Amino acid sequence: MPNEPTAPETPETRHVRVRCHELAPQLGQLSANLTMIEDAIRAAVIDEVDLLVLPELSTSGYYLRGKDEATSCAIPIAHPILERWAGLLSPNMTVVVGICESRDEALFNTAVTLGSGGVLGVYRKTHLWDGELTIFTAGQDRPAVTETPVGRLGVLICYDLEFPEMPRFLAVGGAEMIAVPTNWPLVPKPSGEHAPEVIQAMAAARSSRVAIACCDRRGAELHNEWTQGSSIIGSDGWPTGTLSGDRVDALLAIDPHRTTISPRNNVIQDRRPALY
Repeated sequence: MPNEPTAPETPETRHVRVRCHELAPQLGQLSANLTMIEDAIRAAVIDEVDLLVLPELSTSGYYLRGKDEATSCAIPIAHPILERWAGLLSPNMTVVVGICESRDEALFNTAVTLGSGGVLGVYRKTHLWDGELTIFTAGQDRPAVTETPVGRLGVLICYDLEFPEMPRFLAVGGAEMIAVPTNWPLVPKPSGEHAPEVIQAMAAARSSRVAIACCDRRGAELHNEWTQGSSIIGSDGWPTGTLSGDRVDALLAIDPHRTTISPRNNVIQDRRPALY
């Protein structure tokens, strides 16, 4: 794995190999997409990645043309493919993948966290974007901090990250890292600037001193292009890692003292929520 960690280190610092693998799902083609996801997982296992983050709605594609198409490529959490993928993982590996989930009579834009023992966590997107509102039901549960082989992990999905309360809530809850499967549509930006979504992720990481790994997707879908803005951001707020084709790899330094920013200041303990 290339690159050196950028955040200051202490004797308690540990390092996590993180990969964001930008996939290009075929719209509505479940079987092909499951194969694509499995190939990405197998490659990460070979490369000894600790945390693999894959895009939002990797199993279905994003611009689904109505509930019928979404239903045709939706899977339940109990689907055997998730156990199959978990069985591919080494004991120290974690995968976060976006799926189109069927649950009872509803559809959800969901991120599943997998470890070698099976499903570790399920998060259903709570802030739906544009056309998602016509297909999916918004999740009603707060995002949870899950104990995983790579540490305490929080999960959000795409538009969730644009609400500062969400990453802060996870950081206050003890998250050391936040994984964010995304599908960021390409939007205009000034020359030389980061994509606006990346800037938001950088600000969230720095303000709460929590590492954030955002995995975007690539390719075009129904003439819609993607930002391809996958970013792995340290708890100092700076992007780190190397881009190679459709993958961003980074070695993240996770320091238990990262929220202490001066001898007298801690970004979590200094909060005064009674005044907000």
